[in-house]
Amino acid sequence: MIYHILTTADWQAAYRAGRYAPPSLTREGFIHFSQAHQVLAVAEALYRDAGDLVLLGVDPARLNAPLKYEPPAHPQPPQTDVPAADLFPHLYGALNLDAVVMVWPLLRSDDGFHLPLGVA
Repeated sequence: MIYHILTTADWQAAYRAGRYAPPSLTREGFIHFSQAHQVLAVAEALYRDAGDLVLLGVDPARLNAPLKYEPPAHPQPPQTDVPAADLFPHLYGALNLDAVVMVWPLLRSDDGFHLPLGVA
């Protein structure tokens, strides 16, 4: 399973549209995903001040677009010698919603974000 964080409003819009194609797909050519052990760090780094969030659990075998595991996209210059466990899944196309197998609220408290039960 791979994971993607987005706002509840963006998820509702994707659900109505029947696909998810965020601005990063146009801007960077792919959609950012995380492995389970990366979710909390991504949430803390990028979504600390965001509103209501959900976490999508996606089955890679159901994806219609190519998925590549790559070094983090944002450090400049990009890292090249990254251990496999630290690579991030990048989806090179829109997310087909039939690949989404779980949707959880991504909750936070005063001490930060918490993984939903079932995320491993």
